[in-house]
Formats: sequence, C-alpha cells, structure tokens
Amino acid sequence: QLVESGGGSVQTGGSLKLSCEASGFTLLSFCAGWFRQVPGKEREGVATFHTHGGTWLADSVMGRFTISRDNAARTLSLHMDNLKPEDTAMYYCAAGPVYCSGRDALQRVVRFELRGQGTQVTVS
Repeated sequence: QLVESGGGSVQTGGSLKLSCEASGFTLLSFCAGWFRQVPGKEREGVATFHTHGGTWLADSVMGRFTISRDNAARTLSLHMDNLKPEDTAMYYCAAGPVYCSGRDALQRVVRFELRGQGTQVTVS
C-alpha cells in the first residue's frame, strides 16, 4: 500500500512537502507520481517519477514543484514551493508496475489503481 503524509494549510507563497511511503515493496520498477483532485473536477496529474528515473511536471506546477524518490525507492516526495490558492486539492500518490515516460506519464498516474488515501493541501 501507499501512505501519504505532509499535507496541511499554508498561506499563498508558502511551501509544503508531501511524502508517500511504499509499504511492503519498493517503487524501483514502478511508474509513480502524484495527482490531485478538487470535488467536482477531474483528476489532474501533477508530477511523475518514471521507471528509468526521469521525471515530469505538469505545466501548472513547473518551476514550483519538485518530485523525488529516495535511494531505497521506498519514499516518493513532492516538494511544493510558491503555493497558490489554485493548488488547493486532495493530493494522491499512485503507482503502477509499468513503464512510463514523458508527458504521457501524467495521464497514466491518474488511472493507477494502487494509490494512497490522499492528503489535503489548502492554500489561502
């Protein structure tokens, strides 16, 4: 399973770090990432960490968010800087045992069945 932590409330311009821990397995051969969802809207892929180590960020968060994975491939992190009110959403970590790369990964991450319970990020 995947377990997220680190959400919360922050003022505009603030920073948060989200963490996603894989329990019982490693993310070494997984396509993994973060998506977010606001009630009534579709899921939006935010950031992905690819099977061979590449990453991709949505245009809406480029230059503000960074995705990383620890060397043990057990924790996926999302560093969020210069947060804006439009970043307010429930953030989910998700992973799939498939190859992914490039912008396509953002579309794949929102469909992965293996996902955490979500962590709320509120920016005011």
